[in-house]
Amino acid sequence: MSESDVEVRSLTDLSELIDARRVFDAVWPSGGGATQIQANLMKAIVHAGGYASAAYLDDEPVGAAFGFLGSHDHGGQLAVHLHSHMAAVLDPYRDRHIGSLLKVHQRAWALDRQIDTIVWTFDPLVRRNAVVNLLKLGVDVDGFEVNFYGDMDDTINSGDPSDRLFARWRLTSPRAIDASLGRLVRLNTAALLSSGRDIREVDLPEDIVALRAVDAQAAARWRIAVREALINGFAAGYMIVGVSTSGGYVLERPS
Repeated sequence: MSESDVEVRSLTDLSELIDARRVFDAVWPSGGGATQIQANLMKAIVHAGGYASAAYLDDEPVGAAFGFLGSHDHGGQLAVHLHSHMAAVLDPYRDRHIGSLLKVHQRAWALDRQIDTIVWTFDPLVRRNAVVNLLKLGVDVDGFEVNFYGDMDDTINSGDPSDRLFARWRLTSPRAIDASLGRLVRLNTAALLSSGRDIREVDLPEDIVALRAVDAQAAARWRIAVREALINGFAAGYMIVGVSTSGGYVLERPS
């Protein structure tokens, strides 16, 4: 399979939105056969101006994304953004750049509507998401909240607090443009420290999802350690500026 074999389509019809819902339910299966989101609600949100897409391989959905419009303060005025609420790729097709293709489609959709900002949340412990968001997309991280969604009942998140970082993808920013050109790379924290920059590194587990499945207590210790490091770092004026060569967050305090 190559990227050229995958087609990402905007979804509007109810039958298409059911394709997206099935992807979400397969990636985040809930107890008792419940769905993550009803297709009729997706239909209403898309009809009101929201976003839905799916990635198809041989006409079968292998990934999907869904979002709705929101607003934020921009210089004292309300500006519209897209809140990308859900994005998922089926397990057999992970690490094949399908998630990036969904984001490229989402970016084009937003810019076509004069929307220059996309926001979403992500679990700070998932290293591959940190790499994609910070290096491949060039997002800014502008917040953190403990247990943002409360208790979640899907098999991936159940029993684990839903701590989340807030990603803000400024689509036309220099950082986002550099990311699209492959100019953002992992940072060498030792070199940055030797140059006099005020740097901290926050280590991450190699694969928190796999770790939860075999050692829930170890996963819980990682949750608390990363939570405390981020809370303390943000309180001291540090910002996440990238990913280190060892796969952790690099935080810097502006001089």
